[in-house]
Parts: sequence; C-alpha cells; structure tokens
Amino acid sequence: MAEALLDPRTIRELAAALDLRPTKQRGQNFVHDANTVRRIVAAAGVGGDDVVLEIGPGLGSLTLGLLEVAAEVVAVEIESSLARQLPITAADRLGDRAERLRVIEADALTVDVLDDPQPTAVVANLPYNVSVPVLLHVLARFDTITSGLVMVQAEVADRLVAPPGSRTYGVPSAKLAWYCAAKRVGSVPPTVFWPVPNVDSGLVALTRREPPVTSASRQEVFAVVDAAFAQRRKMLRSALAGMFGSSAAAEQVLVSAGIDPQARGEVLGIADFARIAEARQIASVG
Repeated sequence: MAEALLDPRTIRELAAALDLRPTKQRGQNFVHDANTVRRIVAAAGVGGDDVVLEIGPGLGSLTLGLLEVAAEVVAVEIESSLARQLPITAADRLGDRAERLRVIEADALTVDVLDDPQPTAVVANLPYNVSVPVLLHVLARFDTITSGLVMVQAEVADRLVAPPGSRTYGVPSAKLAWYCAAKRVGSVPPTVFWPVPNVDSGLVALTRREPPVTSASRQEVFAVVDAAFAQRRKMLRSALAGMFGSSAAAEQVLVSAGIDPQARGEVLGIADFARIAEARQIASVG
C-alpha cells in the first residue's frame, strides 16, 4: 500500500490546493517520507484493536499510516481547511478504510469528551509550541489511553523522558511520570518534513501506569511540582515557602514527608512530590 501514503509532491499539491501556508505559530511541519511514517506507526505498536487519537493530523501523512493498521483513528485538527480535507484525502488514497476515520475540528486543549469507542492509544506529530500541555491534557482526560507515541522537538523529547537528578529533568518530566513511563525510541531528521524545521525531532513512547498511591489529588501534587521548579536550584524549604506560608512551615512538612528540606526539586520523583502534597494536606487538617 506504499502508494497510499503521501509523498513530497502530493504534500505540496494538497497545500497549494488549500492555499495553505504553513506557520511557525501552529508548528506546521508535515512529514512527507513514507518510511518515516511507517517507522512511527511500528514504534507506536498500534494494532487492529486500537482506537488511535491523533492530534494535529495536518495533511494526513501519519493519519494514512495509522488507518492502515488501526481499528479507528480519531483525528483532532484545529484548522478548518485541513479538517475538511482530511476525510477526502483518506477516501482518495485508502478507499473503504477511510470509514475508520473520525475528524474533530477543535483545539485539542478543549477536547474533554469523545464519542465511543474511546481511544486506547495516542499517536501524534505534536506542534512544538504546545506539545507538553496537549499531551498532559489528553492523558488526564482520557484514561482509556494505555499507550502512545509522540513526535516532538528533540529538546522536548529529552525533557519528557528525563529521570530525577538529570540536567533536563523538570516540570514536564515529573508531570508526565504521573501518568506514564516514557522512553526515547528514536530521532527524526528535519529533511523528512515540509517545510524543513531547523531542529531535529524525537520519538517518545508512552506506557500508561498507575499514579503514586496518595490521598492528595493530582492537582495538589502538580501544584507542589510547579512550586518546586518555579525557582530552580533553590532548596525545597525555600522554594515551597510561599506555598506553605513560610520556610519553617515548609521544612516541617518536608520532614514529615521524609524529604530532605535542603534537597532541590530536581532530585525528586513524582512519588516524592505526592508525599509532600499528602503531608501538606495532613498538616493543614491538623
């Protein structure tokens, strides 16, 4: 089915027909290499039972590859012209398999509910400027998603998979760890995109796991994460002083959570942040 996937000429023809001028603002870089598309689909591990949620399908490069193997693809596209064209492209190139495609014209950050069947996987070439918030939003809203693979800017990929204590570990790494185990599974060169971006891309595989066991809510845990990283390289008792009322109060909560008050947020895992949020909860009740 090689002819089903989009090549550079077809990408440009579609863009010209739609009067589409890719913008940096929306991070529009379209994959035009069939081998790259197949590599992404294979790395995602999508099978015949999967309902795949795709964010920002654009002209449909990845969508077509996913439709070849998935039970259904739900594509969320913010741009009207692209959302209207996608079913036409799928029907032209895949025939009856295009019936497996659902297109939703919306900003992915506003999509909170989907009709059944619910998505089991997320696979996307995420726009660089909104990749982290979109990914976290989708994982929070759709707990039926058990696996996925996202293509993001290489620097963002490094942040998403960074372990505690590493140079690139931060808020995205900690928050993603609440939902998933994340692993870097490849790189994608700029040359397979049109227009050609000035950065490499990275592939990040996701495997859903249970969040830390805690009486604190996700929002409470994430608030601690945000506060801990708001002033990097500060000791936790100082970084959390504003949130807890004073550095003395912060130190008391940290000690009760079994966390060194002189440690920095960069060395804590998501379970540690959950313990701090729970200890704060207990302290406020007491």
